[in-house]
Amino acid sequence: MPSGRAFAPQSARNAARSEVVMHYRELPTPALTVDLDVLERNLDRVAELCRRQRVGLRPHTKTHKTVEVSRLQLERGAVGLTVAKVGEAEVMAGAGLDDILVAFPIFGAEKLRRLADIARTRRLLVSLDSEATAQELSRAAAAQGVTMGVLVEFDAGARRCGLEPGPALVGLAKTIEKLSGLRFRGLMSFFGNIWGTPAERRAEAEHVAERVGTALAAFRTENLPVEIVSGGSTPSAEFAHLIPGLTEIRPGTYVYNDLNTYYQGACSLDDCAVRVVATVVSTAVPGRAIIDAGSKTFSSDLLGSGPKSGYGYVVEAPDAPLIKLNEEHGHLDITPSRHKFYVGEVLTVVPNHVCTTVNMHDEIFTVRKGEAVGCWKIAARGKTR
Repeated sequence: MPSGRAFAPQSARNAARSEVVMHYRELPTPALTVDLDVLERNLDRVAELCRRQRVGLRPHTKTHKTVEVSRLQLERGAVGLTVAKVGEAEVMAGAGLDDILVAFPIFGAEKLRRLADIARTRRLLVSLDSEATAQELSRAAAAQGVTMGVLVEFDAGARRCGLEPGPALVGLAKTIEKLSGLRFRGLMSFFGNIWGTPAERRAEAEHVAERVGTALAAFRTENLPVEIVSGGSTPSAEFAHLIPGLTEIRPGTYVYNDLNTYYQGACSLDDCAVRVVATVVSTAVPGRAIIDAGSKTFSSDLLGSGPKSGYGYVVEAPDAPLIKLNEEHGHLDITPSRHKFYVGEVLTVVPNHVCTTVNMHDEIFTVRKGEAVGCWKIAARGKTR
């Protein structure tokens, strides 16, 4: 067995092999793993991309949900972090990290109180798109004696949240400026509509640029300064330079990448840093191989790009699609495969959607040159409130 620095993964704490560095194929399965060399390359590439395009990088932690990766992003020049939920913000703030954007319209007295509590010791930005949320956030801030920065969200075409670019945006910004405990800092949007092939993404980025321009023009008309214009996603990151006025982007998936990213041409398979390691546990049914990783291990999200079918890419047998997930069982269709499967065989699978896959695991094993060298707690997993 390889020798090296000891680590004690939570799920294998009682196993003798948890006390030494081991080959990733020796891990108790199913196991979530990340290749550190690939991760670091992904981090460096997007950090350099942002420098070249002269936009700030405020990565979304929703993909990795770990303090360790957040620190790696900040070390590479990120201007801050993005989260979606208060619980995620509490994890990052509790680890001493700062300048956090909550890119979700949080509502509810208990959650807003917790946000205000974070703002007592950390720089915090909150996005919203309604006066009702602004009023409640103001009450929470005033009760704690803090001031929170606010980004008003507008719809750049994704049709999820956000006001229509124009006067309504300006009106909400002016309302925010009058509310105690709040300070209007700028605008935010999600570029989820920038999706597809490189040509399709470029064309949609040009449409998004028009909507961003409309939003900013409305503020210029009212002589109201906009300090921050936050947008982006992983598929749109390379086109940030096509959107005048954009000051920062918020990609998340880029740290690990996944099949959706790959099939859009935004990364290669070699850029997919996360693998689920699973074991073949049955070949009894003709035409099937069953692995010990099902819907409690993988995301149930189907592909939104490429073939738009299946639940993952089996690295050792790409011609054996992962066609079905039960809770604990993953079904491989081995009918078309030339690979000879056997019980006890260890396989590695690239997930369709890495963000939701990571959220199902308590830990992620770090791998370097094929050896599992450590284990990170996924500290923000399950933080849905």
